[in-house]
Amino acid sequence: MIEVRPFATLGHADHGWLNARHHFSFAEYRDPQRVNWGRLRVWNDDEIAAGSGFPPHPHQDMEIITYVREGAISHRDNLGNAGRTEAGDVQVMSAGTGIAHSEFNQEDITTKIFQIWIIPDQQGEAPSWGARPFPKGERAGRFVVLASGHGSDEEALRIRADARLAAASLNAGQSAEYPLGRLRKGYLVAARGRIEVNGVAANERDGVAIADEQVVRVTALDDSEVVLVDVA
Repeated sequence: MIEVRPFATLGHADHGWLNARHHFSFAEYRDPQRVNWGRLRVWNDDEIAAGSGFPPHPHQDMEIITYVREGAISHRDNLGNAGRTEAGDVQVMSAGTGIAHSEFNQEDITTKIFQIWIIPDQQGEAPSWGARPFPKGERAGRFVVLASGHGSDEEALRIRADARLAAASLNAGQSAEYPLGRLRKGYLVAARGRIEVNGVAANERDGVAIADEQVVRVTALDDSEVVLVDVA
């Protein structure tokens, strides 16, 4: 099952400094047909104006992944963690029993991110944060796992959920496969470029909900950057 959710149908909130699209119900956007996809609860497509951002605010019992599409995002939290994550890289935050953090665009251009929330396997664990750069060449023509709750993904950032976040960079005409499995769900977005997912066309920033598919085959119609979440 492949369901394309066109970008124009996503929830929308424009706060001036933040232009946000919501793939799932979030804040004042409510759609009973788009509350979650398995354990995937939030996928926000955020554009943050230069010199602005989210002031300190709390989270609890959620795995929060930030994938930077353009620009960079700077993180600071009440545990003393601080870091700057650039385009193509990932930061993860396990909110656990509670964490307060801020995320600011300290660049001189608009920063564009995907912020993804996944329901954790267990609640009430200690909060944590982590980030690392991932060489862009490693995902050329293939999916690379960037964040994972599976110990076998040794190079990935750790999250506390039965889930993975993977990304691939494809030239026009190139294809890559991801072994999803029929008992799992996938949600895929092209950060740039037009693609086909198991033969179904999707435009840049459309959501693609996937279920009952043993293998996900993505073919790039343009040069493309693809992000996929694999959940139970």
